[in-house]
Amino acid sequence: MPQLKIPGLRWWMISLIMLGAIINYLTRSTLSVAAPTLLKELQIGPQEYSWISAAFQGAIMLQPVCGYVLDVLGLKVGYAIFAIAWSFINMAHAFAHSWPAFAVLRGALGLAEGSANPAGMKATSEWFPASERGFAGGIYNIGASVGSMVAPPLVTWAILAYNWQFAFVITGALGLIWVLLWLRFYYHPSVHPNLSQEERTYIVSGQEAALGVAARPSVAKIARQRNFWGIALPRFLADPTWGTLTVWLPLYLFSVRHMDLKQIALTAWLPFLAADAGCIFGGYLTRRFQQRGLTLINARRATFTFGALLMCGVAFVGTVESVYSALALLCLAGFAHQTLSVTVITMSSDLFPRSEVATVAGMAGTFGNLGLLLFSLAIGGLVTTVGYTPFFVCLGMLDLIGAVLLWKLVTDPESKNA
Repeated sequence: MPQLKIPGLRWWMISLIMLGAIINYLTRSTLSVAAPTLLKELQIGPQEYSWISAAFQGAIMLQPVCGYVLDVLGLKVGYAIFAIAWSFINMAHAFAHSWPAFAVLRGALGLAEGSANPAGMKATSEWFPASERGFAGGIYNIGASVGSMVAPPLVTWAILAYNWQFAFVITGALGLIWVLLWLRFYYHPSVHPNLSQEERTYIVSGQEAALGVAARPSVAKIARQRNFWGIALPRFLADPTWGTLTVWLPLYLFSVRHMDLKQIALTAWLPFLAADAGCIFGGYLTRRFQQRGLTLINARRATFTFGALLMCGVAFVGTVESVYSALALLCLAGFAHQTLSVTVITMSSDLFPRSEVATVAGMAGTFGNLGLLLFSLAIGGLVTTVGYTPFFVCLGMLDLIGAVLLWKLVTDPESKNA
């Protein structure tokens, strides 16, 4: 019996990846939303909380390991293994009752959840022609924003209706449900039974032939290429913004803006809604720049630069008196960050062979999370003495430096001078 062919199947596949990213970021955001309650009950201070967060960020810097596993085992099997692991580890948080226990669990969670970005980038490189990768990358990156956006109301409901332990259990259980969907519906485009020959030809014909050479990824070879550093260093400078929003925003609203848990549930998701729009806008703006004659790489660099200019607004979060003005600027930060972040993340599939994409994305993710780690530790160590305002000012400046590095280091393969 012939298999049913599904039109536009590639968009269904990237939607499945996006759903996995939603679960991934929902679980990692559970702690930050529960933090005002959890820290009070367990008598954990900002310094210890920064160490707990650092354990996660330190472990997630092992993204190259995740990427290498995905490249070697294949996306379907490798990503399922990581998702099962992060689901059970997240549920285990319910049994932790000290900051060292949370630190150990956060480290394990970071290692497993580091697979999300390499998996999304690998799926994008396999399922989409080059002309659609920016938009597809924006779609799967919506998962990061939606997961972080869903966390405040869902986790707050779980805490108020039951307790903070239940919040970890329910978010972890959702991951196991997603694994069942993943194993049932995801296949590589070369063997997917529901992919039409017409769509398969369209995907393959739109991919760079030079990037399709199958080879075992070499970390040393990748690290010697300036294109890698042109992606990794801007991510090092950009990712502290996302970490500040996902790790410290609820505590900032609680301790500085004097919001209670219900008010946080009603407002803390707004910057992530704006980030959703940024995910789509980044891909859209890149296409518009291409239509105006820029090469793909230059279009991505121009989009990153635009996002970096918008990021300057976050520098004023700590100086405005109105909490609503502060939230508006934080929403601008979410929008701007995802506009530029999606752009630079997608460039790994533009510049490296498909057999190396997950490894490259993981290695670049390591630098992004290193920047987040160092910034988060600085907040934890200094916030009680200097407050949050200097950190918001820094966030407003870092992406401008990242834009300069992106233009200086990345080589455009379509350029006449390349």
